[in-house]
Amino acid sequence: MASADTSNAGIPAGTNRNRQLILGIITMMAVSSPQYVWTLFVPALKDGLAVPLSQLQITIAIFSVCMCGLGPIHGYLAQRISARTFIAVGGFLAGLGWVLSAMATSLTMLYWSYGVITGVGVGMVYVAGSDLAAQWFPDRRGLAVGLVAGSYGFGAVVTTFPIDAAIKAGGYQHALQTYGVLLGLVCILAALGMRKRTPSDVIPMAAGQLANIRSYTPREMLSTPVYWLLFTMMTLVATGGLMVISQMSVFAKSFGITSTTLVLGVSALPLALTLDRIANGFTRPLFGWVSDHIGRENTMALAFFMEAVAIVLLMLVGHQPVLFVLLSAIVFLGWGEIFSLFPATQADMFGPKHQATNLGFLMVSIGVASVFGGPLASLVFEQTGSWTPVFYLVSGLDFIAAVLALAVLKPIRRNWHNSQ
Repeated sequence: MASADTSNAGIPAGTNRNRQLILGIITMMAVSSPQYVWTLFVPALKDGLAVPLSQLQITIAIFSVCMCGLGPIHGYLAQRISARTFIAVGGFLAGLGWVLSAMATSLTMLYWSYGVITGVGVGMVYVAGSDLAAQWFPDRRGLAVGLVAGSYGFGAVVTTFPIDAAIKAGGYQHALQTYGVLLGLVCILAALGMRKRTPSDVIPMAAGQLANIRSYTPREMLSTPVYWLLFTMMTLVATGGLMVISQMSVFAKSFGITSTTLVLGVSALPLALTLDRIANGFTRPLFGWVSDHIGRENTMALAFFMEAVAIVLLMLVGHQPVLFVLLSAIVFLGWGEIFSLFPATQADMFGPKHQATNLGFLMVSIGVASVFGGPLASLVFEQTGSWTPVFYLVSGLDFIAAVLALAVLKPIRRNWHNSQ
């Protein structure tokens, strides 16, 4: 039977949980660059290793699989190892993978260093950081998870221009080595102050929340149809976002956006990437907060419809530099919130006790989406010579997810909570 968690009542944990939130934000910012600035390394790596784009993009697919596809293992271990140790080790591996990637002389070496080692490290930090936010803030779960997940998006804002400058000044090897060391050190230092919530850290439930939350084991959760609905919806939306993240510097050229294209006197691509990171970070706490007030499903539908429209518009008018920059940011605004809405929805339904492992299973959907959003999208482009079919496909997936949120998930969730 699903167990009950009755510890969410009493005296607030106060500043301690705020400190845990801040440290979680710092570690998530530190490990965000490997995924979100990958596109900056793509042209240099493609030329340096002399490999086809579709083969090179397998790197980011492996990264996503190791980050998200190994989520159940990350979650299982995170529940059994102290947060300090687990996150410090994850940060070390993330930085080490980047340093080793600078030494890669073949795709195989790059797959192992950037894809596997860095991917595993980032995944460890991400699952543990999201779990801690859900543990410490059951009363404001959407906002708290959104802030931590949002910091993963915001983190690359700090590094996009510096890394782009480092690549241009000293080559991609120099950039990987320098920032690999930095991200590892920051993560390790922040992890030293992190800890899990204990039974003595009692926190009040928000008004209207269930006082007695059933906590489902991973086996119980996996046997429910609603989990697979959440998994499917997250896969659909993640596919579009990962396509933009991994391919942006490539399809920008198809739109005539090159290194010499300027917007407000600034290079268009780095500017777009920076605004994308801001939108990607801002959307997570924003829509997490919105979902705490108007409901998870209504918020999902709003965000997914917005992204579907933005992707079509980007395809139609993306050749105009200003619109390319603005629309790419809107795409990220409609995509990044999945990392707050879905974990918060999952914790709402399946309880806090096994949240780390349960979240790990849900994160597998990102690994699945990476296959479609990364190398498969590149392959479709290479076969057709156009991004048009890819953009229409991604927009359609977002539209389907929006409909599922309102027509299927919403009534299921209503009946679910009535049965608790």
